[in-house]
Amino acid sequence: MVRLVRSKGVGVYFVTQNPLDLPDTVLGQLGNRVQHALRAFTPRDQRAVKAAAETFRTNPRLDVVSAITELKVGEALVSVLDEKGAPTKVERAWILPPHSRLTPLAPAERDQVIRGSVLFKHYERVMDRESAYEILKAKAESVKAQDDRAAPKGQPPSTLDQAGNLFGAMAKSAAHAIGAQIGRQIMRGVLGSIFGSRKVK
Repeated sequence: MVRLVRSKGVGVYFVTQNPLDLPDTVLGQLGNRVQHALRAFTPRDQRAVKAAAETFRTNPRLDVVSAITELKVGEALVSVLDEKGAPTKVERAWILPPHSRLTPLAPAERDQVIRGSVLFKHYERVMDRESAYEILKAKAESVKAQDDRAAPKGQPPSTLDQAGNLFGAMAKSAAHAIGAQIGRQIMRGVLGSIFGSRKVK
């Protein structure tokens, strides 16, 4: 799953206090790594330190196993992807605290962000186009209204009125069928890409 998601250009982040929580097949797929201090008091802790150290790209100038146990508050071992997509050598670095806030943006701030987007000139206008369904529905209602005015009171619905009702029912049925078919095709595509050539009914 991690390989599939990353192949689509989506970043995946795992946060854990112990590297042993993640299998080696997953750890090997993570390009950006930020490792804070680990304390090796028990044999399991020592295995965790060794596992974390072995997943980094080695740096001859740095003893990763020792560094992991010596890191101070705010310090971490960092390895990220370079411009060619290859992991950089692990380095010991200070991590800056996040410069963010939890409160929502003010209307003026939100407007500034929207107007500064490169997509603003394409999406700044709201367009509510009339759909084919709305056009056909309006025509059917217009024909029905004309037929009701022309037909004497007390007579059963005309053939045109019945045809209009039948057309509406057929349109709804076709819409449901098309939606279900598209949904099945999407699910087959998604599940097929996950499970390979295995058939999904």
